Amino acid sequence: MSSSRKLDQLYRQVIMDHYKNPRNKGELTDSNITIDLNNPTCGDQIHLHLKIEAGTITAASFTGEGCSISMASASMMTMSIIGHTEKEALEMSRQFSEMVQGHDHEPIDEDGDVEALAGVAKFPARIKCATLAWKAMERAIYEKEGGDIDD
Repeated sequence: MSSSRKLDQLYRQVIMDHYKNPRNKGELTDSNITIDLNNPTCGDQIHLHLKIEAGTITAASFTGEGCSISMASASMMTMSIIGHTEKEALEMSRQFSEMVQGHDHEPIDEDGDVEALAGVAKFPARIKCATLAWKAMERAIYEKEGGDIDD
């Protein structure tokens, strides 16, 4: 088996692990921002719950339903943004968008799980599935009361 094929298989395993064992799935009872977003093309839905204190995301969770790519991405996104500032989370989202479109990007998360979704670039119809949770996070930050992003 080629090393490229082994890497693809590993990435599929990471995606399926996040889909079958999602991290941060469930309602966050003390969230101060909740946003609902859906992808009408395929029916994916996400309800994102964030707790932001002094410009830092201290907790994140999601509920919803959708394909394995959408739900795995939501799991990975919530894990990646906790502990980061709003501005850092928005930059991570920008890098994620670049990655799933097949462009060069900086590493997004510390454990490398998010990189497993880089292969989505080969399937343009799945890009919206992968970016749904990230777009919800962006919208939540932009729409939150006071809407300013701390520098």
